Amino acid sequence: MGLIERFYDPSDGSVEYFDTNVKDINVKWYRDQIGYVGQEPTLFDGTIAENIAYGCDDDSNGKPSVTHEQIIEAAKQANAYDFIMNFPDKFETMIDGGSSTQLSGGQKQRCAIARALLRDPAFLILDEATSALDSASEQLVQSAIDVAKQGRTTIAIAHRLSTIKDSDAIFVFEGGQVSESGTHDELVQAQGAYWHLLKRGAE
Repeated sequence: MGLIERFYDPSDGSVEYFDTNVKDINVKWYRDQIGYVGQEPTLFDGTIAENIAYGCDDDSNGKPSVTHEQIIEAAKQANAYDFIMNFPDKFETMIDGGSSTQLSGGQKQRCAIARALLRDPAFLILDEATSALDSASEQLVQSAIDVAKQGRTTIAIAHRLSTIKDSDAIFVFEGGQVSESGTHDELVQAQGAYWHLLKRGAE
């Protein structure tokens, strides 16, 4: 993920975006094309609306250049709107970024998805986005992810295979190398590493 986000460059080979080496692309513009949702989303001191808008470009007054209506739409797409509206102060609910105890893990994750969607990225990186959640929260977050994936390339890292079985292509890593790739059905039929992982999960 660090290579894709260009936190560092490869010592051999290249990372390309639409056939262009990312070294030749303005790094700020390139990162604007990426939406990222990690396992433990970072929230900051401020309102829910400010947290969702965080990361968008600022206007001349130093405020995020997005409207409240755009924030609401992103929250709806991320399956976050209903729980936000249940707070007395709704989108103006203050969050303690250090603890965020008033939000559950699933609620924080859906705020992070809304934040990513607000920027309308060309592609979305999901880094173990549901692995820290209980099954009920996972279903809510997964439904938000299913909406978020529409119309954009999505790269999902997962150990919980239920979250990636519908992917167009699955790559299995062993010892830092790709050991096999294919669709869920193809990998099950091959009865290789992926099949063994599925079998272990079922047991």
